[in-house]
Amino acid sequence: MTSRLILALALSISALFLFTTLSPCLSKHTTSAAADDDEFLAFLESDQDDAALPHSDPQFSDEENDVDDDDDIENYDDFEVPSGLDHDHDEEEYSRSPEIDEKDVVVLGGRNFSEFVEGNRFVMVEFYAPWCGHCQALAPEYAAAATELKGEAVALAKVDATEESELAEEYEVQGFPTVYFFVDGEHKPYTGQRTKSVAASSLSLSLQLNLLALFETDNLSTSLCREAIVTWIKKKIGPGVSNITTADEAVHVLTSENKAVLGFLESLVGPESEELAAASKLEDGVNFYQTTTPEVAKLFHMDPDAKRPSLVMVKREDEKLSHFDGQFVKSAIAEFVSSNKLPLVTTFTRESASVIFESPIKKQILLFATSNDSEKVVPTFQEAAKNFKGKLIFVYVEMDNEDVGRPVADYFGVTGDSPQIIGYSGNDDSKKYILDGEVTLDNIKAFGQDFFQDKLKPFYKSDPVPETNDGDVKIVVGNNFDEIVLDESKDVLLEIYAPWCGHCQALEPTYNKLAKHLRSIESLIIAKMDGTTNEHPRAKADGFPTLLFFPAGNKSSDPITVDADRTVVAFYIFLKKHASVPFKLEKPVSTPKPESSDAKESSEGGANDVKDEL
Repeated sequence: MTSRLILALALSISALFLFTTLSPCLSKHTTSAAADDDEFLAFLESDQDDAALPHSDPQFSDEENDVDDDDDIENYDDFEVPSGLDHDHDEEEYSRSPEIDEKDVVVLGGRNFSEFVEGNRFVMVEFYAPWCGHCQALAPEYAAAATELKGEAVALAKVDATEESELAEEYEVQGFPTVYFFVDGEHKPYTGQRTKSVAASSLSLSLQLNLLALFETDNLSTSLCREAIVTWIKKKIGPGVSNITTADEAVHVLTSENKAVLGFLESLVGPESEELAAASKLEDGVNFYQTTTPEVAKLFHMDPDAKRPSLVMVKREDEKLSHFDGQFVKSAIAEFVSSNKLPLVTTFTRESASVIFESPIKKQILLFATSNDSEKVVPTFQEAAKNFKGKLIFVYVEMDNEDVGRPVADYFGVTGDSPQIIGYSGNDDSKKYILDGEVTLDNIKAFGQDFFQDKLKPFYKSDPVPETNDGDVKIVVGNNFDEIVLDESKDVLLEIYAPWCGHCQALEPTYNKLAKHLRSIESLIIAKMDGTTNEHPRAKADGFPTLLFFPAGNKSSDPITVDADRTVVAFYIFLKKHASVPFKLEKPVSTPKPESSDAKESSEGGANDVKDEL
C-alpha cells in the first residue's frame, strides 16, 4: 500500500514538473500565433510592393482551413469606433476654447425636451455638436443673445446632438448648427439674417451639399450673430399684427411694401385677432395687418360688405390679389400665406432659395433658360403657373448666370443652352422629371398635371459608362449601377464621393490600398461613384463620402451603411463580418532584408549570446 502511494506521488511530481517545463513553450507558441495575426492585419496598413501583397486561396472554405476564421480579427476592438463619432481631437480643442458664460442657455435632452418646449410658448433651440467649428463660433453669440433676452417671454436652449441622437433624428438634423424656433410647441427653422442667404436646414441634403460646393461657401448653415438673433426673436414674440384705422395708413402700407396681409375683422381684439396674430408668428417676410374699417378694406380690394372675418394678401406682382377662403385659424392662415407669398414664377437667387425650399408646397417645376431666351419662354411659363397655384411652385433659373444659375443647372443635369423644363419632387426624395418636348403652354400644363398626379417616371443623372474599368477600384455611374453594384453574385463596397470633398480626398489613398489588397478576391468588388454627377434610387448619400455595402444574394434589401473607422484594417474587418461569400487573404510571405556587412560581423561576433538567449 505504501509503495503504491509513493509511486502515485512520484508520478504527480513528474507530471507537475513536465507541465511547468512545457508551459513557457506553449505560452510562447500562443503569443507567437496572436502576434502573427496582428502582424498580418498590420501589413494591410503598410506600404509594400505588389509582389508582397497577400493573395486569396481560390479553393478556400471554412471547413478546409485549419485556422479559425476569426483568428485574424481578434484583439482589434480598437477599430470598431465609427469614424463619424471619432472626434476626440476636435473635442480637446473645443474644451480648450475660452470659457463662455452660458448661464442663461437651457440645456435640453430627451428627458426634459418635450415638457420644456410645450411648457414655454417661445423657445429657440440649437442642435449642435461639440466638435463643430461653426457651433463653437456661434456659442458666445448665442449665450449673449440668451442673456439679452432674459427678461423677455422667450427661452434659448441647446441640445448636444451627438449625445441626444434620437432627438436629432426626430427633428431631422442634418448639419450643425441647426436652429429651430418653437411657437406653442410647433417648430420652424430659423430664417433670420445669415452671412449667406441659403439656409441649410431648408434644403434636401443632396442639393445642400452640391450648392455648398458650387456656390463656394464654407457652410450653408453659416454663423449667426447676437444682434440678428435678438432682432428676429423680438419680431416673433411681439404683437405680430398692426392695426390700420385710416385710409392714409392703408395707402402707406400699399405703396411701401411688396406684399402685405390684411384681416377684415369685427373687432381688433378677441379670438379672431389672436388667431391672426398667431399665424403671423409662423410666417416671415410678410407683414400682417388688421382693420375694422370698411374704407380700409375697400382699398385692399375687399368687399366692404363681405362677411367677417375675411382675409386678403396683396402683392405688387402680376398676380396682385389672393383671397383666403379657409377656416379662420392660425394653421390655415399660415398655410395660405406661405403658399401665396411667392409670385407665380420665382427667379432662383441666393436670396430666394430658402423661401422656395421652405415652402409647404414641395413640388417644383423649374424652367432653365438663358437670359436671351427668357423674354420668349418666361411669359408662357408664367401663364401655365396660373393653373397650379397652391399646388406647384414655378421657378425660373437663368442658366447663363455663372454665380447661381449655372451651379443649379449642373446639379439638375441640365446641359446645352436650349430652354428645358424639369419637375423636382422637393426635400423628401429629391426625384427629378424631364419634360420631353418643346416648351409650349400646352406641354407645360400637361407635364405639370402629370407631375402633380405622380404619373411621371423619374430621371437619374449619369456620367458616360467607362470604356474600360479594369482598375482595383471599379468606377460606377448611374447607367452601370445595376450591372456592377446589384450583381447578386458579388459583395460590393461602394463609396459615394464628391470631387470637391476634402474628406473624400483624404480617404482615397486608404480606399485604393484596400482595393489593391483585395483585388484577387473574385466575389468582392470595391467601387466608387461620383455622387454629384450620378444618381440611382438605391444609392442615397447622407453626406460625402457615404460608404454602402451591398451583400451578395441580398440586393433587394437596403444596403448596409459602413460604420467602420477609415482604415484598411477596419474596412477589412467590416467586409469579413458582412460579406455573404466567405473570403480570406493568405498571409504575405515576408522578404528578409539584406544585412549589411557591419551587421553581419556583429551577428557573427555575438552568435553565442543569441544562442544563449534562445
